[in-house]
Amino acid sequence: MAELIYNKKGRLLFTREMKREYTLLMPQMLPVHLTMLRRVLELHGYKVDMLTTNHRGIVDEGLKYVHNDTCYPALLVIGQLIDAVKSGKYDPHKVGLLITQTGGGCRASNYIHLLRKALHRAGYDYIPVVSVNLSGLEKNPGFSIGIKMLRQMAYSMIYGDLIVHMANQCRPYEINKGETDAHIEKWVEKLTNEFCKRKSFRSSYIRNNFNKIADDFASIPLKRVPKVRVGIVGEIYIKYAPLGNNNLEEFLLSEGCEPVVPGLTDFIIFKCDNRVEDHNLYGGKFATFIGAGLLKKYIIKLQADMIAAVKRHPEFRAPCTFDHLKKLAGDYLGYGNKMGEGWLLTGEMLELIDAGINNIVCTQPFGCLPNHIVGKGMVRKIKDNLPQANIVTIDYDPGATRINQENRIKLMLANARISEEKSNKSAKVSVNRELTAQ
Repeated sequence: MAELIYNKKGRLLFTREMKREYTLLMPQMLPVHLTMLRRVLELHGYKVDMLTTNHRGIVDEGLKYVHNDTCYPALLVIGQLIDAVKSGKYDPHKVGLLITQTGGGCRASNYIHLLRKALHRAGYDYIPVVSVNLSGLEKNPGFSIGIKMLRQMAYSMIYGDLIVHMANQCRPYEINKGETDAHIEKWVEKLTNEFCKRKSFRSSYIRNNFNKIADDFASIPLKRVPKVRVGIVGEIYIKYAPLGNNNLEEFLLSEGCEPVVPGLTDFIIFKCDNRVEDHNLYGGKFATFIGAGLLKKYIIKLQADMIAAVKRHPEFRAPCTFDHLKKLAGDYLGYGNKMGEGWLLTGEMLELIDAGINNIVCTQPFGCLPNHIVGKGMVRKIKDNLPQANIVTIDYDPGATRINQENRIKLMLANARISEEKSNKSAKVSVNRELTAQ
């Protein structure tokens, strides 16, 4: 058994010996992206298991060990990890818990401390908690993120965006059920295996992969029948995690809809852009301003290549650029508004409407005040300016029932179908008038 070693402040460290012996458990948020991230960690010698559990007991575990005034995503993440430790599937003396730490104004930076308190209360002080961060907040001798791993992680996120973007436009219309998911598994395996090759980081190689991914998904036989398209926005965990939003995408598919979920790339660029805007507004280190600006420029270039790959197939809707999204949000909020998802959340709603996706579910977790302001708080303003907007805000918290959430979404969908019927009738009347005039 690995020796337990603590730092000067009394924090249990994840050691090199633990890297060889322990399994790291990580909560799930983006199924495709984090599957690729797990493979990246495995390439670097870590044993990792991504938790896909989804049941009420997770909420109960969270309520047991986390103060009920804490935001709902924290309760779920910590509850899922504690539930896994208690499940009997793992040897508690041979596991570590992996959790991200942003270092920003969001309480997500404090999840790690809440998790350690929960482990103490549950009697698992001997389980190490590993911080995944780029801010130097916590370091462990057995876990580090080098340049190569960082690049692989970044490309996992961008490749994941393209795969999910194409898959979401195929799955509702696929003729052979399950074919879209088979394509996802194939590309996740192929791309992560390629990460070992030096040429996999070349711009031309990445651009070629983007084109191949788009071409491959475009080859899936589809039956494109009219469906209501529904955008999903909100706090980042609840927006993406099936555990957090009660399998929202699956529910929308069962209702005959096409879910439209903005990708993670815009959020990554948004974080870089925040550093640039902070310098413009408040000053600060010039090196940070230059570094953030260069990284932003590089990811924007990758995003442009990704968009170009989708546009090779006109039957698929391509995402808009970050610059366009930012311009849309600028008419509603200042760019210094960055807590939570900041102006990006409002921008995503505007981007969806701009693309003709007027029906939107805005996911709002308990305890996330910034996202209530830039999400629910902006709906009235958006509807005043864009009457076609059909937005429903759904609250997610330990006491919210799934049936009530789904009933509110069903009401939104009923309004969407009524609007589409009126629009179709108006279009027919217009065509008939033109024919009569001729």
